[in-house]
Amino acid sequence: MKCILIKDGTGPANNLYMGEEKTPEPGKGEVLVKVKAFGLNRMDLLQREGKYPLPPQASKTILGVEFSGTVDKLGEGAKAYKQGDEVYGLAYGGAYAEYIVNPETMLLPKPKEFDWVEAAGIPEVWMTATQALMVETPLKEGQNVLIHAGASGVGIAAIQIALHVIKAGKVFTTCGSDEKVEFLKQLGHSDRLHVFNYKTQDFAKEIKSHAPGVDLIIDFIGKQYWNQNISVLNLDGQMLYLAFMSGAAFPEGANLAPILGKRLTIKGSTLRSRKAEYQHDLLEVFKGRVLPGILDGELKVKIYKVSSILGDEHLIEPE
Repeated sequence: MKCILIKDGTGPANNLYMGEEKTPEPGKGEVLVKVKAFGLNRMDLLQREGKYPLPPQASKTILGVEFSGTVDKLGEGAKAYKQGDEVYGLAYGGAYAEYIVNPETMLLPKPKEFDWVEAAGIPEVWMTATQALMVETPLKEGQNVLIHAGASGVGIAAIQIALHVIKAGKVFTTCGSDEKVEFLKQLGHSDRLHVFNYKTQDFAKEIKSHAPGVDLIIDFIGKQYWNQNISVLNLDGQMLYLAFMSGAAFPEGANLAPILGKRLTIKGSTLRSRKAEYQHDLLEVFKGRVLPGILDGELKVKIYKVSSILGDEHLIEPE
């Protein structure tokens, strides 16, 4: 099968090339899917550069964790789908290819409302946002939340879940340009959604002009935002780290006392390294609580760019 490989195993984007590997065979409880579209995520960029620790189930040579396509072959005991069924799903890796093998428990039937691209753009970002807001650090109706990197794929999904599904009191978010501020404001509920350009505004001061603080922070940034984050968390507040884009060390002069004084919970989480059982349970939460909103149009799947890469297959580039 055709697939996108990395010259020398790691390197810059120009090390990517079209190569070939043996078409995988589905094992017990697995399905072989002919890929129609796959998504490009930040973790793919890190993996290409040799900076992302792979779970043991992941392909060591082929990138990609989300895809859509048609069922081509069933492994032993797989019975949820039949040949020709249209599906989309989350994988440990291997989606940048003509075919991928995946546990049938990590697939969903592709609704008629989705085209191939929309379906492939859902699993990683929407399930990560669901995991953060509903599983690892559940946000309650009426509570306030701060979501950093609001214009990222996960950020866009998380803002909408907080606003429309959980019915958060106020949703605060940060991004890096005025254009992104205006884009995010279109996600709805202007009375409850507050968007800040972190390059020109002090988000901590802005939050405190609208509310005493927040009950939950979803952070991808790390070191740069530590002091401001701690300052805006309410009593018994929670902060969930999904990445450390500005570094994982504490900033100079960081004060840990508020963690004790405010009874704060600070946690880190990943999705790709989780066991298949955990991912399946998360998929069920997504299917029951979030997917209906996507299907009825209240929640919008935002695709930044689509590129043709393997003939009929498409590469979805992130926001």
